[in-house]
Amino acid sequence: MTISIWRYSHLTLAISSALFIIIASVTGIILAFEPISNKLNSYDVVLLKDVSISETISVLQQKYDEVITIEVDENDFVLANVVLENGKSETFYINPKTGEKVGEILEKQAIFEFATTLHRSLFLKSTGRFIIGFVSFLLFLIAVTGILLIVKRQGGVSKFFSKIIKEDLNQYYHIIIGRYALIPIIMITITGVYLSLEKFSLLPKNKSFHQSIAPLKNAKKIKTSDFEFFKSTKLEEVKKIEFPFSTDEEDYFFVKLVDKEMAVHQLTGQIVSQKKQSLIALGSYYSLLLHTGKGSILWSMVLLLACFAILFFIFSGFSMTLKRKKTTTLIKNKFNKDAATYIILVGSETGSTFNFAVAFYNALLTAGKSVFLSELNEYTTYKKAQNIIIFTATYGEGEAPVNANKFIRKVNKIDQKRVLSFSVVGFGSVEYEYFCKYAILVQSHLQIQEKFRSVLPIFKINNQSFSDFNNWLKEWSSFYKIPLKIKKEAFQFSDEKKQEFTVISKTEINIDDTFLVQLKSNKKIKFESGDLLSITPKNENRNRLYSIGKIDKTILLSIKKHEFGSCSSYFNSLEIGDKVVASIQKNKEFYFPKKTKEVILIANGTGIAPFLGMIYKNKTAKKIHLFWGGRTKESCGIYKEKIKAALEDQSLTSFYSSFSQEQEEKIYIQDIILNYPKLISSALERGSSIMICGSLNMQKSVLKVLEEITKKHLKTSLKKFEENHQIKTDCY
Repeated sequence: MTISIWRYSHLTLAISSALFIIIASVTGIILAFEPISNKLNSYDVVLLKDVSISETISVLQQKYDEVITIEVDENDFVLANVVLENGKSETFYINPKTGEKVGEILEKQAIFEFATTLHRSLFLKSTGRFIIGFVSFLLFLIAVTGILLIVKRQGGVSKFFSKIIKEDLNQYYHIIIGRYALIPIIMITITGVYLSLEKFSLLPKNKSFHQSIAPLKNAKKIKTSDFEFFKSTKLEEVKKIEFPFSTDEEDYFFVKLVDKEMAVHQLTGQIVSQKKQSLIALGSYYSLLLHTGKGSILWSMVLLLACFAILFFIFSGFSMTLKRKKTTTLIKNKFNKDAATYIILVGSETGSTFNFAVAFYNALLTAGKSVFLSELNEYTTYKKAQNIIIFTATYGEGEAPVNANKFIRKVNKIDQKRVLSFSVVGFGSVEYEYFCKYAILVQSHLQIQEKFRSVLPIFKINNQSFSDFNNWLKEWSSFYKIPLKIKKEAFQFSDEKKQEFTVISKTEINIDDTFLVQLKSNKKIKFESGDLLSITPKNENRNRLYSIGKIDKTILLSIKKHEFGSCSSYFNSLEIGDKVVASIQKNKEFYFPKKTKEVILIANGTGIAPFLGMIYKNKTAKKIHLFWGGRTKESCGIYKEKIKAALEDQSLTSFYSSFSQEQEEKIYIQDIILNYPKLISSALERGSSIMICGSLNMQKSVLKVLEEITKKHLKTSLKKFEENHQIKTDCY
C-alpha cells in the first residue's frame, strides 16, 4: 500500500506540474550557458587569493583621480568605478595588480534576458514568480518521492546504488540517471523555493546592524595602502568596497565581505563598526550561486546536465506510465469472467509481465479454450472457472506490484463457489535478495485456502528468460495435456542492434566438447570483455547469450557443444570466413574494475572466456590471480597458450587450476580456493575485487567457500563485500 501512495504521489505531482517543469528545464539549459560564456572571458587575469585590498587600492589611487567603488563579481572579475582625468566617471573590469583596464562591463545577451524572465516569472510578474516557486516545491517533492521509490525498489537504503535489472530501457535509465541527478535537482529546487520566499518577503527579516567598535586613542594618520586590515585581507574575500565621499573623518570605507560588512576609518585604518551577515542573508547569497551556477563552469555543467535529466525523467516517466496503462487497457477479452474456464491474473510493476500473460492467453485461445485475462487486483468470483493461473512480479523488499496489492485481502474476503486449480509463476531476478518473494507469498496463501488446489509447484522466471518461461509452459501443457506453443516473437521485443561478424579462427573441439571461436565485426562497434553476445540460431525463436573476451578488436568465445544444443551445434559447424549475425548486450556490472590494484578471477569451464580478454588487456601491471576449474588437464589445452603467454608477460600474476576427473577424489574449484585463504582475505580487506563467471552451481559453491574464509579470517560476513561491489558475478 505504501508503494502505491508514493507511486501515485510521484505521478500526480509530475502530471500536475509537467508543463511548467519543462519550461523551467529548457530555460535552465539555456541559462546554464550564461555563466559558462561569462567565465570564458579573460578578465580574471590574476588569482584573487594572491592580491590584497591594499595592493589594488594603491595602484588605482596612483592611476586615477578618484576611486568610487571596487567590486568583485561572481566570476572573480574585478570591477572599478573611477573618475578619469577628464572628470568623467566610468566602470570597467581591471587587472587588480596593475589597475589597467581589461574590459568593458559584460552586457546580458538578449537570449539570456528572455530566458531569465521566462524562467523566473513566465512573463507574468508576481503571479508567474509564485507559480515558478510553487513548481520548484513540487519538483522537490517529486525528487523526494523518487528517492523513496528507488529505495523501495532496490530493497533498502543500503542497496540504493546496487545493480539495476534492465527490464525496460526507460525504466532502467530513469533509475540510473535518477540516482546521480537527484542531489543536484534537490539543490536546484530548495534554492529556487528559497529565492521565491525571499522575493515575496516571506523569510524572517534581517535584523543585523552595525555595532560600533571603540577606536584606539591617539591613533596616527597613515596611508590607505598601509591599513593593516587592507593588507591582511585578500580580494577573494571581498564583494564590494565603497570609498569615502569626502575627506571628513565621519566618512568611512565600507567593505562588504561574504559574511560581514565593516566601516573602516579613512585616516587611521581602524575598523570603527562591524555588521555580521545573518543566516538569512547568507542563505540568499549561496542560494543564488547554487541556483544559477554563477562563477563556476563546473557547477554550471552540473546544472545543465540536471536540467537535461529532468526532461528525460518527464519523457521516460510518462512513457513508462503509458506503457503500463497500455498493457492493461488493451486487454480485449473474448470471454467475460463468468464464461471462461481459464482465468489468468497478472501482477506487474512495469507492464513487462503482461507480455508473457498475453502470449499465454493467446495460446490458450488458439487451443480452443475459453480464457479471461485481468489484473490481480481485479480478482472476483468466476462462475465457470476451473483453473486460475497467476503471473506476478515482485517489487522492492518482497512487496506486491501496484496492481496486485489488494489480491490477498480479496482472496480472504471473496468466497468462490467452486474449487479452482491454480498455478503461480513468479517473475524477478536472482540479483535481488527478494527474488520472486511476492509470488511465493501468493502460492503459500492460496495453498491454505479451501477453494484452491495447487496443481504445480511455484515456478520462477529469472530476468524474463524465454527459456525459463518455455520450461514452465512445457510442464503446464504436459499436466493439462494441452499442446501449447509460444514463439518468442509473440511477446519479446528486442532493443538489440544486429551486427554481422566474420569467423577468423576456431579451435578443434576438445575432450569436453569445448572449442574457441574468434569473431571480428564487419563494422566499427564498441564492446568490452564481460559484455554478452546475443545470437538467435536459424529456425529458433530464443536468443542465447555468450560471455565475451575482447582480444584486440575481436570477440573470443568459449563454447561447449551440447548434444541437443542448436546454438552450440551451429557455432561448431562454422568455418573460417563464415558470417554470423548477432548483437552485443552491454554488461557493465561485470567489467574489469579500473581502480583496484588487484583482482581475483574465478571461473569453471567456458566461463574463462571474458577473463582471457581482461587478462590480455592488463597493461597497467595490476595483479591478477586466475582460478579455473575443468574436468581434466586436457580440458585446459585450448586455453594453455594464452595463459602461458599471460604469465610470461606478467599480465597474469598467478594461475590455479582444479580438475575434477583426474583423481579418484573429485577436486573442484572451490576446494582449491580454500587452500588460499590469505590471498582471498587480504585482497578483500584491501578493497580488491573478486569476479566469478561460469555455472550457477559453481557460483553457489564458491560463494559458500568465500563466506567461510571471510568469517574465519576477517571476522565478517561476505555480504559486507557484496554490498561494497567487490564481488562481481556473471553465471548462468
